[in-house]
Order: sequence, then structure tokens, then C-alpha cells
Amino acid sequence: SLDGPPPAKRPRIMKPRELKTEYLDLCALGDTSDEAQHRAQEANLKKLVDTLRRKRKIVVVAGAGISVSAGIPDFRSSTGLFNTLRSQHKLRASGKHLFDASVYRSDSSTSSFHDMVRELSHLTQEAKPTPFHHMLATIAEEGRLMRLYTQNVDGIDVALEPLATTVPLNKKAPWPKTVQLHGGLSKMVCTKCGHLSDFNGALFEGPEPPSCQECEVTDGVRVAGGLRSHGIGRLRPRMVLYNEFNPDEEAIGAVSHADLKSRPDAVIVVGTSLKVPGIRRLVKELCGVTRARRGGCTAWINYDPEPVGIDVKDCWDLVVRGECDEVARHVGLPHWDDKDCGDYSLVPKEEPKIKSDFEIVLTSNKTLDVVKKEGFLTPGASPRQQSPTPANGVAKTKQSQLPFGTKRPVGRPPKAKKKPGRKP
Repeated sequence: SLDGPPPAKRPRIMKPRELKTEYLDLCALGDTSDEAQHRAQEANLKKLVDTLRRKRKIVVVAGAGISVSAGIPDFRSSTGLFNTLRSQHKLRASGKHLFDASVYRSDSSTSSFHDMVRELSHLTQEAKPTPFHHMLATIAEEGRLMRLYTQNVDGIDVALEPLATTVPLNKKAPWPKTVQLHGGLSKMVCTKCGHLSDFNGALFEGPEPPSCQECEVTDGVRVAGGLRSHGIGRLRPRMVLYNEFNPDEEAIGAVSHADLKSRPDAVIVVGTSLKVPGIRRLVKELCGVTRARRGGCTAWINYDPEPVGIDVKDCWDLVVRGECDEVARHVGLPHWDDKDCGDYSLVPKEEPKIKSDFEIVLTSNKTLDVVKKEGFLTPGASPRQQSPTPANGVAKTKQSQLPFGTKRPVGRPPKAKKKPGRKP
């Protein structure tokens, strides 16, 4: 009937997004004679380029593959560190053992480890950022990079100002743009006192780890004061080895949890094999929340095919075969510090907008010094004195009683009470 309640609205049911994976081969781009396949490849390339040019909340998970063109070898390829270190140091097994915490159990393995980190540190100091590094820095400078999770210890990425990080990683926000998942070779740390200092490869010679100068000074003061010695700590590179605790684990968990809640609109996984279980799980969660949102895009960029397994099923919108530097050339962004490059704009930070609907009624001629800022009333500066006592007769409400806002109209004086007359 017309007098009855309106009919209930039918809930709008959104169809789930169809998850499919498109493939793009940059190595064979334009080589096909099939017109339909050529158009499909061009469409996939446009999707990749538009993602890196236009998305505003991009998360990148990078591995050693992005630094190969800078002269830093990767780990697992035929010319990677795991194979070359085996022959160079005459190891029985893979060179992977030099990146295990067990290297400190014997003098020979410790000496080989020191030789390796000293040589790797020299390579990183001579290396220059690649086109892909510069593209990431530009995206960060434009305010569109939510986070770069890097597994690399070379420090090429964090040497660029927009991709700078903090060591150690802070456990609470705000966090830096770059999160080093495995530490880096730019710092060395004392195993006893935890003192951080710049890495000095000349100290890592032979099987004996160098002594900590901070511990030597502190212990010298104790002994001079008649107290017993606490011992001297040893220095090591601040990089995470296999089968050892990551000192930034809690902070990495906090920042990744925050990024998942922020729901990135693009996830790019590049130059990594995703063999480390923790990184694999992080990528799975990031890709899941990104593909669940409208317009989200996830991409795998590597020479090797995408990883297989139930834990990484339905992760990718795009699988790109080719060099990451070739991707950067197709995207064509300017260097982050090149401001004279035509149409170039930074994404402004969105400030929270809070509407203010306040109406203040004063009950006296005395003006209150009140500053209105972002919808909240903030008292201005005033001399130290006791707060004014609320006037009698203020209406009782659930809010705090204030000396203004009573039910009595403004400007009307209170009625004087008549004194009762005396009885005769």
C-alpha cells in the first residue's frame, strides 16, 4: 500500500573480477607475423607502461637481477655468485654456504666470507645506478611509490635520494621508501654492543673478525676504574645470512602490515626468483589485495618464468620476459633530479579534510581567545591561571560543562529572586 514502508533496496552484487594472466615477451616484441598476436603484445606493453606511469600506490619487490647491468652479479644464475664462489674458493658445495650463518664456525669459511664481502663491497662502491634504478627513484620523487622492498645488499638503490632508507629500520611510522629485507654492505655492526659504523672492507682480512673500537674504549674505562672487563665485541657486515635472526624483522612486519592495509594499486616483482619463503609469502599477500581492488595490476618481470605452486597461484596480471632496463626505456620517465623535462608534476600529498560545524554562543562580553584549525577548537596561548568556574544554572548534559552555551538567551540578564516578606 501507499501508506506502508518503502520496499527494501536490493543489494548490489558485484561480479568478481575475472583473474587472468597476460604474457609479454620484450625479447621478441615486433618479431611475430601474426597480426592478432602483435596487437595483443602491443596492448600488454601499453598496460605495463601505463601502470608504471600512472598508478599512484606502487609497491616494488626487487631482487639481484636489477643490479646485474651495474656490474653486480646475481646469485642463482650460471654466472651468479653461488657458482663463481664455489670455483673461486674451492668449495665442496655451492657458494650459497658463504651466505649462511655457519661461516663463522671455522677459520677457512670465515676467511672466504671476508674475502667475498670485501670484493663485493668494492664492486658496489664502483657501481652506478641502472636505468631501472633511476625509474624507481623518479616514481618515488613523484610521490607514487608506496614502498620498495629490496633483497639486495649492494645499496645502489638507497644511494639515490628519493629511495633513501634508515639503518636500523624504525619500528613505527613514518617509514622510509626503501625497506632492505636482508640488510646491506654499507654498514658494519658489533656483535656485542650493537654499535653501527660505515663498512670498512680493509678490516676484514683473514679468519679473525675485527675488534670493535667502541667496546675497546668502554672496556678500557672499566678496567681503569677497577671494574672487571666485559670483553671486546667483534665486527661483521650488517647483512642477514641464511639461518640467522633478522634484527629488522619486527619493523619489516610492521611496515608490510601497514602497506597491506593501504591496498596498493600496483605490485611489481622484478629480478628475483622468490626462493625465500618469507618474501614469497609477502608477494602473495600484496598481489592478493592488489588484484582484489578495481584497476589493480600486478606484474612479474624476469628472464625466468613466473614461480609455480599453490602458494603463488593467481598472482599475476602480467608476466613480462625481458630485461628490467628495457622496461625502464619503454616507460621513458626522466631522471628524478631532472626538473627541466617538460610536463613534469609531483603528486600532492592528500591532507585530511574535516568539516567544521561549530556554533559558539558566548554568555558574557568577555571574548574567548579561540583558534579554529582543521575543524577542532584549540585554545590560544594564555597566562597561567585557574580555569574559569562554570556559571550556576548550566544545563546538565553528557558533554563537559563549559562556561558558554547555556539555555539562557544572549545578553538577557538573569532574573533577580524576590526576597520573601516578613510575617507581621
